[in-house]
Amino acid sequence: MSSKQVISSAGRPLSPGAIALMLMLCFTWGFNQIAVKLVLPDIPPMLQACIRSAGALPVLLLIGRLRGARFFERDGTLWPGLLAGLMFGIEFVLIYQGLRFTTASRAVVFLYCAPFVVALGSFQLLGERLGAAQWGGLALSFLGVALAIGVPQADVDSKVLLGDLMIVGGGILWAATTLVAKASKLRFAPPEKALGYQVALSIPILGLAAWLSGETITHPPSLLSTSLMAFQAVWVVGTTFTLWFALVKAYSASKLSAFTFITPLFGVVASYFIMHDRLSLAFGAAALLVIAGLFLVNRPSPTVAVPSDPLLNATKT
Repeated sequence: MSSKQVISSAGRPLSPGAIALMLMLCFTWGFNQIAVKLVLPDIPPMLQACIRSAGALPVLLLIGRLRGARFFERDGTLWPGLLAGLMFGIEFVLIYQGLRFTTASRAVVFLYCAPFVVALGSFQLLGERLGAAQWGGLALSFLGVALAIGVPQADVDSKVLLGDLMIVGGGILWAATTLVAKASKLRFAPPEKALGYQVALSIPILGLAAWLSGETITHPPSLLSTSLMAFQAVWVVGTTFTLWFALVKAYSASKLSAFTFITPLFGVVASYFIMHDRLSLAFGAAALLVIAGLFLVNRPSPTVAVPSDPLLNATKT
């Protein structure tokens, strides 16, 4: 890889269309945490994740068929696809099991170690170089998330630390899946196929984890729970995750991952309006830190010409 390619990859700013898509994705993912909590009285977490994947798979197949994706074509994506699927399934096992021991607020902070892992992996594997200002932007965004959630917290024992470690493991696997999708032949596959590997393989992994955990559905889910499960399967996994992989194909993985710092802030706002959680002045300061961090991470290099929006080509493959 030439130095010119490295600079171009790291310096490419997100287009206005990509920024709008990322804001929509982060808003959806922030609300999704509330959806999971609202369904918990009717459906345990591991079963939720399993049902979500099972419901999302036919959506992916339908979207891919309408767009002409060839799911079963031999294109060299089988092994990286299986690897990504294995990590995707284990990621959610670690996250949901970790939530048994640690609090949701601590979990969301530790989950967002992922952008740092993506930034480091992008430098090692993809040649995407981040400058001091961009690394500082990542740090500012993470500090903003921590401030918004209220870390540090008291009464942290060994079980809480074990949960924190599981969440960190989930965040690392999330980052690793992004890097595999960017660095392997999955990058050239349709987004529906790249995600299809992960969703399909996660079904038996999550189903086995639910069985080992002894999870069962003891009563018919309410209409609200059923609707929220459809939201998770059709919209969150089937649609927004597909859009995410289309963006990963087209833009810098480290800059896209940095943008996900907004997700927990949207989650806090959703918690305020839906769960009636309290907001504080710290949230305003946190939002400013996240915005400042994102500006530093995505600030274009003055020496790099901005190319045409590659997302249009990525979503047409």
